[in-house]
Amino acid sequence: MNYDIFNGDADGIITLLQLRLADPIDSELVTGVKRNIQLVQSINPAQGDKLTILDISMEKNIEGVNKALEQGASVFYADHHRSGDIPEHENLDAHIDLDANTCTALIVDKLLAGKYHAWAITAAYGDNLIAKADQLASQAGYSDEQAAQLKELGTLINYNGYGAAVTDLHFAPAALYRSLLAYPSPFDLIKDLDSPFYKLQKAYQEDMDKALAIPAKHQSALLSVFELPNESWSRRISGVYGNLLANQSANSAHAVLTQNSDASYLISLRAPLNNKQGAGDICSSFATGGGRAAAAGINALPFDQLVNFIEQVEGHYTL
Repeated sequence: MNYDIFNGDADGIITLLQLRLADPIDSELVTGVKRNIQLVQSINPAQGDKLTILDISMEKNIEGVNKALEQGASVFYADHHRSGDIPEHENLDAHIDLDANTCTALIVDKLLAGKYHAWAITAAYGDNLIAKADQLASQAGYSDEQAAQLKELGTLINYNGYGAAVTDLHFAPAALYRSLLAYPSPFDLIKDLDSPFYKLQKAYQEDMDKALAIPAKHQSALLSVFELPNESWSRRISGVYGNLLANQSANSAHAVLTQNSDASYLISLRAPLNNKQGAGDICSSFATGGGRAAAAGINALPFDQLVNFIEQVEGHYTL
């Protein structure tokens, strides 16, 4: 049995897309909304099974990884999130890079010698590595118009991954991945007027217009906080809205709060683009938080802990 286990955002989907365009296999797809990162524990692998695990923290999945290795499965693991201690095992092939200016698709792009480089650049744009993606697009010889197309596509695929449940999304991540397999190049996708690109483009603009109409809840030189209501559109737009805000004010951190139904907030935190560190550590200090240096989140922050969260963020970036 082959298992492809991957984050449901742009980086996770496109990383798997590169691998399976290069090496098509039949596999069971294990994924979900972007925040659903503890995926490995959901399967029960046996001896001889092969697990491909992409763009989810090893630290959050170490129990499932160790179990798989103990059962005699082999594991290929590529990621750029907090890893914790990486096991040493002959059946584990780990490619972990915690550099704030890389993503999982770029890690796999190197392993594939750039065979699907345009897709990797698309993923980098989707993961808000704008300067890095611009650099790669220029080095690849793409025009400004082509780079803008890859940036929009990456943003739209990433936008589709945000939600409390798959029912919030326009496409289930596994279904979106399968549809993208028909396109060896992202430019082929954009040329196809019946592709998911155009549905996501329309939906994204509708959701973003609603978010842009809401004023800041808290604003200082160090941090801007925006609160969105308990609505599906809020959950869909929260992450890419945070990326947009981060790119508008590169010296400030940004947090987008989305109300949950249990007196808590879903939080997307972006470190200042000019100081891309600390977001993962800050969010991991809360019970349901995690992420990476530049971008992180908390699944359920009680309303009464918001002041503490703001103080921690501002305290961190005054250091």
